[in-house]
Amino acid sequence: MSDISWLTARPIAHRGFHDMNDERWENTLAAFAAAAERDYVIECDVHLAADGVPVVFHDEELKRLTGQEGKIWQHTAAELAALNIGGTKERVPTLAKALEAIGGRVPVLIELKGVAGHDEGLAESVLDCLSTYSGQAALMSFNHWIIRDLGRNPGQFPVGLTACGRSMADMEAHFSMLAHGISFASYSVDDLPNPFISFLRERLSLPVISWTVRNEAGAERTHRYADQMTFEGFAP
Repeated sequence: MSDISWLTARPIAHRGFHDMNDERWENTLAAFAAAAERDYVIECDVHLAADGVPVVFHDEELKRLTGQEGKIWQHTAAELAALNIGGTKERVPTLAKALEAIGGRVPVLIELKGVAGHDEGLAESVLDCLSTYSGQAALMSFNHWIIRDLGRNPGQFPVGLTACGRSMADMEAHFSMLAHGISFASYSVDDLPNPFISFLRERLSLPVISWTVRNEAGAERTHRYADQMTFEGFAP
């Protein structure tokens, strides 16, 4: 496994260092620039556009972030690039454009957002974007089929499981993903601690980061039960 000590060395800005979508919106080049200026790791979300291009956007629906009706996978990357984010001058960037703007100044943590029936080739397209990227990066997903797709295309970038829950069924599902070579986990801060996280850290010596920390209580819980936090709404 490649060295991923950078993953826990500094706080991780959730969707970039935005201001809770007041003036500097999430998953925009402005939010990524603000995170890089403060030396935070950048977390971002990626969907597959209609033309197979990975774009940086969190929701499946366009409405919350662009004011437009429709779904992210119904539009090409060029069509999405024409949409304003939150009424600002920021547009929906492709992953390639975001990586170019970040330029390896800080590490990037990319969450692949699967949409069943509309994400074929997402893992491959993201890996293709990263094939010429010289900066530090890691990939993660909630979606087990995406983790399996990434596992079939191993590369230099570590892969993690994004997860939540404390039930027995949750634990069984999460433990099953150990068979696919995950290198870390990103876990809901509200569901710490739990047997899966304890096993990763204590038995496998794998790093665990938390999401999403918005207050001191979340930071303290992360300090006790994980190795680093993914934060928003304040400056650690």
